[in-house]
Amino acid sequence: MSRPVRIGVQLQPQHAPAYGLIRDAVRRSEDIGVDIVFNWDHFYPLYGDPDGAHFECWTMLGAIAEQTERVELGALVTGGGYRNPDLLADMARTVDHISNGRLVLGIGAGWFQKDYDQYGYEFDSAGSRLALLKDSMARITDRLAKLNPQPVRDIPILIGGGGERKTLRLVAQYADIWHSFADLEVLKRKSGILAEHCAEVGTDAAVIEKSVSWPGADQAATFVAAGATLFTVGVGGPDYDLSVVADAVRWRDEFNPESVAGIA
Repeated sequence: MSRPVRIGVQLQPQHAPAYGLIRDAVRRSEDIGVDIVFNWDHFYPLYGDPDGAHFECWTMLGAIAEQTERVELGALVTGGGYRNPDLLADMARTVDHISNGRLVLGIGAGWFQKDYDQYGYEFDSAGSRLALLKDSMARITDRLAKLNPQPVRDIPILIGGGGERKTLRLVAQYADIWHSFADLEVLKRKSGILAEHCAEVGTDAAVIEKSVSWPGADQAATFVAAGATLFTVGVGGPDYDLSVVADAVRWRDEFNPESVAGIA
């Protein structure tokens, strides 16, 4: 299954002392021509000053949905244990409507212990968090089918992670997009494992889009050859320098066939 290369930007909601800095970065990202604007779902910065400025994920997604006209948007990724999954499905449906069908529901098992400890969630073990994610995926899909009004579109689900027995099984069962945090060789190996899970659950592995961090223009084509078509550049505050994002967009437009280049 062939698909065009897409470029995302993750506007990390850290170290921005005023939300206007993020709003401006969203505007510039859409003007540059990115396909997707992501944020992340944490409560504290992941690097730099650990107690620096930080904003919440899903209220921000509602603002991004209202501000933008073309780009898709979502979290890379939502922490699976931070919200009741039925509520999360309703939140996703609402942002999907605000954006007129542009939300991508990104979700993962969660890993940053400070978030859990400071906000009163049980961190427990990686296995327990994956078990919770498995339960959440079933509840999210069930709730999405019950909501009135229904989402504008079948909301694409992105699952982030690389656990070979459990996470990739959930990708095969539920995901439209798999975000891998792996290097090239690991991506190739885990893509094969994902294909095995897909065969077992009756999913066509070719329909699942593979997503990775932007490796640079000199390496991107090798990742495309390995099956990746969604590349995301991470950018933090307060400056939100989008120069690498612009380079990635230019590479995308040169790489994609003429018939699809510039459709973002």
